[in-house]
Order: sequence, then structure tokens, then C-alpha cells
Amino acid sequence: MGIALGPNRYGKAETRVVRVTRDGDVHRVKDLNVSVALSGDMTEVHLRGDNAAVLPTDTQKNTVFALARKHGIASAEEFALLLARHFTGSQPTIRTARVSVEEYAWDRIPVTGHSFVRRGQEVRTARVVHSEEGAHVVSGVRDLTVLNSTGSEFRGYIRDEYTTLPEAADRILATDVHAEWRHLTPEGDWDASHAEVRRILLETFAGTYSRSLQQTLYAMGRRVLEERPEICEVRLAMPNKHHFVVDLEPFGMDNPNEVFFAADRPYGLIEGTVLRDDAPAAEEAWQ
Repeated sequence: MGIALGPNRYGKAETRVVRVTRDGDVHRVKDLNVSVALSGDMTEVHLRGDNAAVLPTDTQKNTVFALARKHGIASAEEFALLLARHFTGSQPTIRTARVSVEEYAWDRIPVTGHSFVRRGQEVRTARVVHSEEGAHVVSGVRDLTVLNSTGSEFRGYIRDEYTTLPEAADRILATDVHAEWRHLTPEGDWDASHAEVRRILLETFAGTYSRSLQQTLYAMGRRVLEERPEICEVRLAMPNKHHFVVDLEPFGMDNPNEVFFAADRPYGLIEGTVLRDDAPAAEEAWQ
């Protein structure tokens, strides 16, 4: 029986870096959580413990801070590209660099130019995979919580001996959108593109009469591809945050779809991919 080393990578996870850009009395804050994973000529370190090809993970952490100081942080995508290109370009043993970024948004408090308030739970994400074959950029958003108080139904599904769920002709539809979208090229106006995709996702969720969360997911991904030519693939994960009408009859009251119980678990998890027919394959961009 033969035994061989399979695919592998290593890196520094979750380096938290905050970069303050000062323009006189007006400041700008970029708050990122950066994870790096490198792969390449790593056979000897696995088989013999020879570290000659290994860039220490502590060095990777320091590089995040150093490049944030040297180049600033224009956007999550641009900073991820900068780091990935640095690691593959400066180290001959590193063939592929994957840099994943979470960005936490801060809004300026108008009283001063240097006071900020954290913007909810929504997180902007970016992931760059750079190798000798080129670079792939995947942008995204996580924990974008949305709710339609009407305009949604759920009927006509399979019923068997274990089915108790009644059909709903008018229900609340709520979810936390986790969306990622792949760019055709590693070049672009990342902030403008992200803002537009986010707008499209929200407008489509709000404007789609939903017969299932799957239908809404597809409509959201499809419209992104229709309106944003720089995007070739959209992947979405949307938990169905169930809201059940509370039975108030024991208290002598009716409930015309006004009072609900919000259940946090268990929840339905709807996932799907929408892509162009001619989208180039790039599964490595998602790994």
C-alpha cells in the first residue's frame, strides 16, 4: 500500500488589524480580520520536519501590520490582493496564497471627525487566491439580516406521515444573508462594486413575491449577474428564520397575523449557486 502527502496549506488565522488614516482632523478607520493560508513546496517539512521552505506564521502576522502601515487599506479586496501577491512574489517556495478578510464597518459620528459607531452585525468579506496561474477575487457579505412582513407563502410541498406544518398563504420571511460573488478579473473598483451588489441583493429580496426561500435566493443571484457584468458567479446561504403565529385564542383574542414567535433553532438552511453559462471554472477560488 502506497502512502503519499495530499493537499496541504498553513498560515496565520485571524490577525486583527485596525488602520487609522488621518486627513487633518477627519479620520478614516479600516477594521479587518485577516487570515492567511500558504501552500507550495512543503513536502520536506511534513515528512522530515525540515523548515527551510516555511515562512513562519508569526512573520505572516507581522506582514499584515507592515503592509497596512506601508500601503494603507483602500478596501478589503485590494489589501487581500496586496498580501497574496507579496507572499507568492517574495518567497520562491510559496506557490499559492489564500487571503481571507472580514471587514467590520464603522460610521462616523457627525460631532467630530474622529468619533465612530460600529455598524450593526453585518460583515463585509473578501477572499483572494493567488498562484502562478493568476488571481481570483471573491467578495461577499455575511450576517445581512433582512425580513419581509408579508409577500411570502409556503404551500404545495410534500406531505407524509410526519408532516405537521400547516400551509402558509401569508407569512414572515426572514433570513441572514451570507452571499459571496466571484469577479471575472482581479481588477476593479471594489467599494463601488460591493455597494452595488449589496443594493441589488436587498432590493431583490424586498421586491420578490416569495413562494419559497429557494425562489428568492435564485432571484437575488440572477439579478446580480444581470446588472453587474464584472461578476460571474454568486453563492448564497440563507437560513430560514422561522416566525410562527402565536395562538391567542386561550386568552379570548384573535391574531390576524400580527403577533409571532421568532424561533432561532432549528432552522431551515437554503444554499445555492447562480452562475453565468460561460463563467470560467475556478473552484480553487472558493476553497
